[in-house]
Amino acid sequence: MTTSSTATPLTLHEDRVFDSDPTVRRVARTIYEGTRALPLICPHGHVDPRWLADNAPFPEPSSLLVTPDHYVTRMLYSQGVPLEALGVRPLGTQARDDGALANDPRRIWRTFAAHVGLFRATPSGYWLDHELHDVFGIRVALNSATADYVYDAIAERLQSAEFRPRSLFERFNIDVLATTDAATDSLTSHAALRASGWTGRVIPTFRPDQLFAITSPSWRDAVDVLAAQSQMRIDSVAALVDALAVRRTVFAAAGATATDHGVQDAYTAQLTDDACDAIWQRAMDGRATAADQRALTAHLLMEMARQSVDDGLVMQLHAGSYRNHNVPLFDRFGPDIGADSPIAAEFTRNLQPLLNAYGNSPALTLLLFTLDESTYARELAPLAGHYPAVRLGPAWWFHDSISGMTRYREWTTETAGIWNTAGFNDDTRAFCSIPARHDLSRRVDANVLARLVARHLIDLSDAHGMARAMAYDLARTTYKLEGLTTA
Repeated sequence: MTTSSTATPLTLHEDRVFDSDPTVRRVARTIYEGTRALPLICPHGHVDPRWLADNAPFPEPSSLLVTPDHYVTRMLYSQGVPLEALGVRPLGTQARDDGALANDPRRIWRTFAAHVGLFRATPSGYWLDHELHDVFGIRVALNSATADYVYDAIAERLQSAEFRPRSLFERFNIDVLATTDAATDSLTSHAALRASGWTGRVIPTFRPDQLFAITSPSWRDAVDVLAAQSQMRIDSVAALVDALAVRRTVFAAAGATATDHGVQDAYTAQLTDDACDAIWQRAMDGRATAADQRALTAHLLMEMARQSVDDGLVMQLHAGSYRNHNVPLFDRFGPDIGADSPIAAEFTRNLQPLLNAYGNSPALTLLLFTLDESTYARELAPLAGHYPAVRLGPAWWFHDSISGMTRYREWTTETAGIWNTAGFNDDTRAFCSIPARHDLSRRVDANVLARLVARHLIDLSDAHGMARAMAYDLARTTYKLEGLTTA
């Protein structure tokens, strides 16, 4: 086993991400220095709130950094590494050590380390180096030779009080962290956090997707749970909408400021009562089609926008993802294992019904995300540059990379400016990667602004103000988190 004295050093260059042009690089450094220490606003993500509610030590490195991170498992699977060898368990089975499943966390870590070179020049590689170096204090590069040394060093740190979830939250300088929670979630962990007396701010986000999915085998069960929670009889689309309004009130009382909706396309439409009734009946009979689900989702998005006008919750719309593309893998492991893929999306026509009904209202904030980069300049920036309700979410998922975030800024700023965007959110399940993701975004934005300064399109004082907005202020105001202490 390689030790720290004989391994390749792990270092983070101070000018990483910045332009090779010395003029731009010098200005980018100056801009970045004004934002690097700002608190982190994390208004959209998928961190498990139980981690912070329980505040128990993370068990070991693999279950923290490998198994739950679909960025990691996706890449390794593409190179022939079985998901079982990364600790991902098939549905309906117990993990077993039969040569195919890897129960031993150290074996999982060794498999990861043997393939870590796959992540070079990817955002995952950048985040990993940042986590190892800045979060865990590792000073040797991870590879097969150093796998055990790095594993043991991280495992030792995870047993100390400084590496408990709440301590890391405070060390990361997080102002607020929003989780993403099913509309039927009991919010027990959030209640426990509020009752604990801990001052960290963790809030839920209302996500009703499961209740829109009328072709799913689990839809009826979800409706039954919602009926029990809302103490209502749900026997129609109108009753479903009313029950969702009740749950939104519960989420808002728990601190939520936003809803979240994942859709394949951004289609919106107002259905007649008769059309809703017909679709509902087919859904209750188990005969709903994909066309029925698309139509009802379009209608329910209209209803969610109307409710956001009423209750003030920010409406997030994530479009352009073909979910669970690898059907055999989905059948074996379930959702969120990295098989989702971008598809072409259309917004201008699809959103017109919703925007004509509510897009001119100052009471609505509609935050748009896409995996289809081709829509940034053609559709999204013009919509955000006109409708008072529309804001653009940051480059999302496959595009939260150095080049992807740079393209996003270059293709939207000239039409929408920066003030019609929502700053940055990390959108992660990988808790320890949060500071790395924000740091990358702040460096990319500093570099984009430095290029504008170098071309005399803005001056340095403009750049400093814009950089702060992009790193902190825009997320804080867009998601209505102004109750926080100003940084």
